[in-house]
Amino acid sequence: MLVPQRDPVLESMPLGYVAVDTDWRVTYVNAVAEAVVGRTWDELVGREWWSAFPDDVDNEFGRTYRAAVATGHPQTVEAFHPEPLDRWFEVRAVPVPTGLALYFSDVGARRLAQDRLALLARVGAELTGTLDLAEAVRRIPRMVVPELGEACLLTVLDDEGRPRDLGSWHGDPARRDVLVRYASVRLPGMPAAAPVVRALAGETVAASGAEVLAAIPGGEAHELYRELGTPAVLAVPLPGRERVIGALTFLADTGSVTSRVDPLTAREVAGRVGLALDNVRLFARQRQLAEALQRSLLTTPRRSPLGRIAVRYTPAAETARVGGDWYDAFTQPGGGTTLVIGDVVGHDTAAAAAMGQLRSLLRGIAAYSDAGPAEVLRGLDTAMATLGVDTYATAAVARFEQTAEDAAAGRVRMCWSNAGHLPPLVLDPGGSPLALPEGAGDLLLGVDPDSPRSEEAVTLERGTTVLLFTDGLVERRGTDLDTGTARLVATARELADRPLDELCDDLIERLVQGRPEDDVALVALRLGG
Repeated sequence: MLVPQRDPVLESMPLGYVAVDTDWRVTYVNAVAEAVVGRTWDELVGREWWSAFPDDVDNEFGRTYRAAVATGHPQTVEAFHPEPLDRWFEVRAVPVPTGLALYFSDVGARRLAQDRLALLARVGAELTGTLDLAEAVRRIPRMVVPELGEACLLTVLDDEGRPRDLGSWHGDPARRDVLVRYASVRLPGMPAAAPVVRALAGETVAASGAEVLAAIPGGEAHELYRELGTPAVLAVPLPGRERVIGALTFLADTGSVTSRVDPLTAREVAGRVGLALDNVRLFARQRQLAEALQRSLLTTPRRSPLGRIAVRYTPAAETARVGGDWYDAFTQPGGGTTLVIGDVVGHDTAAAAAMGQLRSLLRGIAAYSDAGPAEVLRGLDTAMATLGVDTYATAAVARFEQTAEDAAAGRVRMCWSNAGHLPPLVLDPGGSPLALPEGAGDLLLGVDPDSPRSEEAVTLERGTTVLLFTDGLVERRGTDLDTGTARLVATARELADRPLDELCDDLIERLVQGRPEDDVALVALRLGG
């Protein structure tokens, strides 16, 4: 008999494939089918199917095969096949001119694959968009139990490389507290041969309960592990972008952990968890860098003879939105007190760096020229174009001046110019908002250095409060700017009688509740202290 050659198309099929001729002799079996039915090519090809699998003569599988031949229509059966296969199978029998084509799938393996994909989908869905490390740590062990064992521990390496157990979950409520206590004491003194230590070094380790117990030094951890039932362990590293950042330890109440915890699924879960935690760390570091840069550039304002100055900066709750807002307050050579508020387009360390450039340029121009707000903004726009500062920004500059006659009358003149920024909020001594003249709506900075800049002026009484702020204080998703501004005005009126520092703190707290969607910068002056 001529032995058929391997067919690359049939070999690439994901299902097991067996061909039998009209005499029920096997003429072809692909590699998947060899694995599924547990027989090799040499054991099957040329042999009658009924002699290879005598139980099929009178079981559901054999009856299905014969029905397909008799009816000429495909037939499908899903049933448990007795020894030597001893597994659940789904078989589709398809009549062909040369006999019968049988397509096999291992139901158990298929269901395991489906469960594996479902678990990975849940893990991905839970971790997507999570930038809160504490929240991510809390979720991870719970979401993999009981699919991957009776319990799970999450270990994370800190920036100094020290391991810490940050999350745990046991499927048995009676053992959860024991697992928490075990997690709190197990790592100190853990030897290099322990599964979790080896996993932190990049190795996937399966160990029996007896092996794990032997590796734990005597003491509380040793006794707590006994209380947990001495489970077997699969320890899997959490891969980050550049290094291992932690480990997942799966606990199983079986002799062989890999019979309870699928290593492939465990490694895929660990890969997704590692990437998610690495993202959390990356964003946290970016936030710290941007915020540190931002704060380093926002110096404490100098005192003003005209009144008390207060400044505030609150970074955005979302890391990606940190950077770009600034305030400033200083005295110009002629004695005028100048307040500045600004916002560079963008939210990252680059925006924070650009903010530092613009802030320094503006205060340098104002300090050297002693010019008014419009001329200072015009000079800044020109300097940006000349020096190639490739960014856009909004800004408002207000200068406060007082003559001897004004001082005797308790008055101060405020002159301001606005480059695409929100207008100042001015509260009279009684706390009511003052209507300011509407300006011409000058362009933001960085668009056209030849754009004209205008100024407006108003005379203010002693006790008046002036607030300059960025849009993070008033803008909210789902509401327009007018609504946010009206809320600011109403809240400021309610708080107007409070000391300036308290006013600024409470204003920010009430309007953003400690979690601003964007950076918030605020500079305020209360005339006369």
